[in-house]
Amino acid sequence: MNQQQRARQRLFARRTVLLAAGKLALLSVLGGRLYYLQVVQGHQYRLLAEDNRINIKLLSPPRGRIFDRFGAELAVNRQNYRLVLVPEQAGDTDATLAAVGGYVPLGEDELERVRAEIARKRAFVPVVLREHLSWRQVAAIEINAPYLPGISIEVGQLRQYPHAAALAHVLGYVAAVSESELTGDPLLELPDFRIGKNGVEKIHDLSLRGRAGTQQVEVNAHGRVIRELSRQEGRPGDDVKLTLDLGLQEFAAARLGAESAAAAVLDIATGEVLALTSTPGFDPNLFNQGLTRKQWNELVENPRAPLINKAIAGQYPPGSTFKVVAALTALDSGLLGPGHSVYCPGHLQLGNRRFHCWKKGGHGRLAMVEAISRSCDVYFYDVALKVGVDRLAEMAHRLGLGARLGLDLPGEAAGLMPTQAWKRATYGEPWHKGETLNTGIGQGYVLTTPLQLAVACARIAGGRAVVPRLALDVRHDGAEAPAAAPAAALLGIDPAALDIVRAGMNKVVNDRTGTAWRARIEDEALAMAGKTGTSQVRRISKREHETGVVKNEDKPWAERDHALFIAFAPVAAPRYACAVVVEHGGGGSAVAAPMVRDILIEAQGRDSARTAPPVATRPPADPGRA
Repeated sequence: MNQQQRARQRLFARRTVLLAAGKLALLSVLGGRLYYLQVVQGHQYRLLAEDNRINIKLLSPPRGRIFDRFGAELAVNRQNYRLVLVPEQAGDTDATLAAVGGYVPLGEDELERVRAEIARKRAFVPVVLREHLSWRQVAAIEINAPYLPGISIEVGQLRQYPHAAALAHVLGYVAAVSESELTGDPLLELPDFRIGKNGVEKIHDLSLRGRAGTQQVEVNAHGRVIRELSRQEGRPGDDVKLTLDLGLQEFAAARLGAESAAAAVLDIATGEVLALTSTPGFDPNLFNQGLTRKQWNELVENPRAPLINKAIAGQYPPGSTFKVVAALTALDSGLLGPGHSVYCPGHLQLGNRRFHCWKKGGHGRLAMVEAISRSCDVYFYDVALKVGVDRLAEMAHRLGLGARLGLDLPGEAAGLMPTQAWKRATYGEPWHKGETLNTGIGQGYVLTTPLQLAVACARIAGGRAVVPRLALDVRHDGAEAPAAAPAAALLGIDPAALDIVRAGMNKVVNDRTGTAWRARIEDEALAMAGKTGTSQVRRISKREHETGVVKNEDKPWAERDHALFIAFAPVAAPRYACAVVVEHGGGGSAVAAPMVRDILIEAQGRDSARTAPPVATRPPADPGRA
């Protein structure tokens, strides 16, 4: 071998060594990387792999139930049967949909929605065809399941309100979560989750929701569920027990009937709301299931406003029911006594303006008790002038008028109790004496809600500053009941003054000269004391005062007077207070008083303030107008 060949051989050997060293270095780097990924970072990548293999899904918890004071169900959860299609199992989806239509008819809009979902989703993802199936429809599908490939029935939960319109304004309703209500809570993003939108459902929504459960499922690379690995059910929402008496609530709703009206009944001793009714009502179940455009338009275009809770959001001039406030103001201030008398010729002249009494010929000379019982306007014009609007406002606030009462329901209105400072701040004008006269008989700027009127009546009857209360307790299974609410403080009003006003209210109903004599309760053990009210919705012209040719019933509905009545019972030991307002109903004595009478008879017969259920429940009486 010559020198040239040996040199070439050494060069080849060196290159081989270099190449081998390079390969060894690369293998070392690769080995190091594999060691880092499989050993050092192995735990992390195992978790990532498991996350790809295992999906965790949230399970909606059962919503808490709502009960009345005696344990009757007001809002519950019922099974919701859903018809579901899995496209990859169905094969020819159009043929399957056509076959299903023989048992559960599907409209063109529904079919269009289903086809769009099938096109948008993966073939193994279920598509809901119809919810809220009847038991007959479920049975038909199950029997014919072998001939309906890809079709199955799923069972979910549906919020149901068994008593519908009678409790719609108190309970409210649940509906799907809107985009603006998303807070980052994953529970709110579940497609079948519902939250409270109004009423008790809204106020106590967080307690009623409960805690979500979880489900672990194994999926393949395409996301198809292979099997369920584990399931942990959520904690049901807390139950809410209300102060309402369902029987009394339904009776009051039936008694108000088709009128645009509201009623509130309170336990005078505790302030517990035993009935809170607004008519006409609506079916809250429709909001859960989904309203049609026609159904929504019928609700919002109804002139009697069925969606508004008139008992707490309706604001009305209190009319002559306010005269008890004026009387208390005069007595408690010491400016006037019960013997203060005024001669009523049928009007009071103030400057160049004449303020009329409702009785055209006048009442003659009256003292305070008789003025309350006969509802003399001229007497209370005189009282208002002597005490002034600011003292009237102070007493009204002490009785619960002109400010929110803090009832645990959304939408409570404050009402309005004017003062001199209020008018100057609102209108930039001074207060006038004529406005004081109007305020003294509950007209002018004064606005109250039916609940406020019931509270005022309860405070006068019981002498304590009771606060209305609707939630009796909120608890989960096994939790202890909360302690009873503390007794309300005394009003701080002279008891003798309260006795005089109560005597006047007693004569309103139980004396032949009283304005509500025809609406009295004849059973003396159940007898009520009250005050009538008729509030004008427009100013009466001088010609109408002089001629009286335009009767209330001859006016268009929207121009008729509101009818009001407040009362407590029994007179001997007051326990129940009630207020009724009938929009454009006419006279308080003719329309509202008989309603209050019947409701108070029912409340006492049922003994609604009890904490245990009554022995028997009488059906609602004939709601025909007395």
